[in-house]
Amino acid sequence: MTWTEILSPITNTGYFENICRKVEEAYATQKCFPPKEEIYRALDLTPFENVKVVIIGQDPYHNGDQANGLCFSVSEKVKAPPSLKNIFKELKDDLGIERSRTDLDDWAKQGVLLLNATLTVKAHEPNSHKNLGWEKFTNFIIKEISDKKENVVFVLWGAFAQKKEELIDSSKHFIVKSAHPSPFSVYRGFYGSKPFSQINDYLKSKKINPISW
Repeated sequence: MTWTEILSPITNTGYFENICRKVEEAYATQKCFPPKEEIYRALDLTPFENVKVVIIGQDPYHNGDQANGLCFSVSEKVKAPPSLKNIFKELKDDLGIERSRTDLDDWAKQGVLLLNATLTVKAHEPNSHKNLGWEKFTNFIIKEISDKKENVVFVLWGAFAQKKEELIDSSKHFIVKSAHPSPFSVYRGFYGSKPFSQINDYLKSKKINPISW
């Protein structure tokens, strides 16, 4: 099934038309991120049938030209923000992998859905589009993956993402939870949590190709 088919029960509604109208207005009247053509980049790069892992973020980066439609990821020409730096440090500690590439599109193309709960933001104002209504849409995506697939790894970093656990059937999926990689919480349980090896060990146990991080 394609995302278009999966999402048609929600995209063919007045609710979704209303979001699209609000987003059009916002982008026409204020500086917003990510670029309009990258709002759905997570879905574009990770087709439904390819989803192996879902990493849930809150909302896009709101400064400069960082946001590129994938949670935690930034465009290649932009240096890694603190959370992404901390993710890379944990990747090195966990699997010994030194990563400098800041665009996580290679993860997305391997089946890692990098999904922000809110898909747009006004420049320099974090959570400014929280009330646009995106979360109903992204919650629907999470629930559809949980209902229609098996053996997906859901990565819930921090309290916000962990609220999404109620959408996930843990009897047929694997949930990786820890503190958020932000500098404010990284020492409260993110460092040392070994998410990357947890993900790959689970995938291998289900005879699914692991992710090349």
